[in-house]
Amino acid sequence: MNMTSPRTTDAKHAFAKVPELTLLFWVIKIAATTLGETGGDAVSMSMNLGYLVATAIFGVAFLVAVIVQIKTTRFRPLVYWTTIVATTTVGTTLADFADRSLGIGYAGGASLLFVLLIATLVIWRRAMGSVSVESVANPRAECFYWVTIMFSQTLGTALGDWTADSAGLGYAGGVLIFVALLAVVAAFHFFTQVSRTALFWAAFILTRPLGAVVGDFLDKPHASGGLDLSRYWASATLLAFMMGCILLFPQRAARTAH
Repeated sequence: MNMTSPRTTDAKHAFAKVPELTLLFWVIKIAATTLGETGGDAVSMSMNLGYLVATAIFGVAFLVAVIVQIKTTRFRPLVYWTTIVATTTVGTTLADFADRSLGIGYAGGASLLFVLLIATLVIWRRAMGSVSVESVANPRAECFYWVTIMFSQTLGTALGDWTADSAGLGYAGGVLIFVALLAVVAAFHFFTQVSRTALFWAAFILTRPLGAVVGDFLDKPHASGGLDLSRYWASATLLAFMMGCILLFPQRAARTAH
């Protein structure tokens, strides 16, 4: 007999401060990652502030957003997606700083970030017993959640740059690669019993390099294969699209683990 009362179940679900996984979630996520690329480049390159200063600015914004997100008592779409955008912008400039300013290179940066991401997931699992969203029921678990996302966004930037530049696939080739990989993840989701938590993180990570490649395609010069659009206008357009999706289409809090 199930001795869990509806009130107890509702209390457990009240801790889910992330959106339900729907097609809309992934559309907004890809837009947010693309915005992170154009927005990060706008501050570091167009404003000529450099990667280190831009990382410091976005790092502060990320910390403030995470604190606000953790202090909320329920899922608030604007707060959640603001925090996501903060992770994508700081991920962009941090990856660029490591890859270009420190001279680690795309492959070295991606390898280092992959190790940090896996280490975060392992520590999170050992400390909390799970890395699923269902485990995010207190500030400590939520800190693990957002640090993991930040590392995944930074890794995605490095992967996107490595694929488009170092691997010589260009922006179109990069988009095709990551769309194909996401299709494989989707196939595993619909046709296998592979861990939904593992598939969620795989998809979450892969949408970041897809957004990075698309963002670079939008604002890089024609000589580099881009459209040479204004980073400011591209960022403003992506932000407006995100706001439209958030305000026009209601999102519910997730009631099960990702």
